[in-house]
Amino acid sequence: MRQQRKPLTLWVVLGSLLLMSFPEVSQAGEPLDKIRQTVDDVLTILADTSLKTPERTQDRRAKIRQAVLQRFGFDEMAQRSLGRHWRQRTPAERQEFVALFSDLLERSYIDKIETYAAGQQKVRYTKETIDKEGYAVVRSEIVSERDLNVEIEYRLLQRDGNWSVYDVIIEGVSLISNYRTQFNKIILESSFADLLKKMKLKLEQEKAATQS
Repeated sequence: MRQQRKPLTLWVVLGSLLLMSFPEVSQAGEPLDKIRQTVDDVLTILADTSLKTPERTQDRRAKIRQAVLQRFGFDEMAQRSLGRHWRQRTPAERQEFVALFSDLLERSYIDKIETYAAGQQKVRYTKETIDKEGYAVVRSEIVSERDLNVEIEYRLLQRDGNWSVYDVIIEGVSLISNYRTQFNKIILESSFADLLKKMKLKLEQEKAATQS
C-alpha cells in the first residue's frame, strides 16, 4: 500500500524548485529552459561561499530576488490574485497592492528556498506544452527519498518576448486561486483597505523575523 502523503505547504514545494533538477523532456522548449535557468541561477547564488556569512545575508537575498524577478511575473500574479476586485481599484491602489503582494511573495519564497535548498529531493521535468496564444505549461515532479512524489505545474505566458510564470499548480491546487479566495473573503467581509492593512502587518512581521 502506498504510504499516505504528508501535508505539504505551498512554499515547501516551491522551495524544492531550487533543488537539483533532472530534465526528462526531450527537445525541451524555451519555457522549460527558462525555468531551468532560473533554478541554476539561484543554485549558483546559494552555493557562493562568499555570500553565506551573516553580514552578506541581505546581499545574497537581493541576488536571489533579482533572479526570481526575471522569471515570475509578479504584476500578473498580483492582478490575477485580486480577481474581479482588480477592475474596481484606482491606479494608486493597484500600484500599492502589487508592491505589497510582490514583497510578501518574494520574502516567503526566499525564506523557503534558503531553508529547503539543502535537501535531497530531485526535480524531474515531465512535460511541456506551448500553444499559439503565448501560453505554456511546464509539468514537473519532485522525487523524494521516500517515494512521495509531488507533481508541480508551472503556467507561463509570453510577454514582450519573455516567458513569465503567472501561476503554480501543486497537486492540483493553484497558488493564485488560493490567494484569490483569501483576498476575496477579506474584501467581502471587510474592505480592500483592510486587506492592505493585513498585508502591511504581515510584511512588518516578516521583516522583523528576518532582522531578529
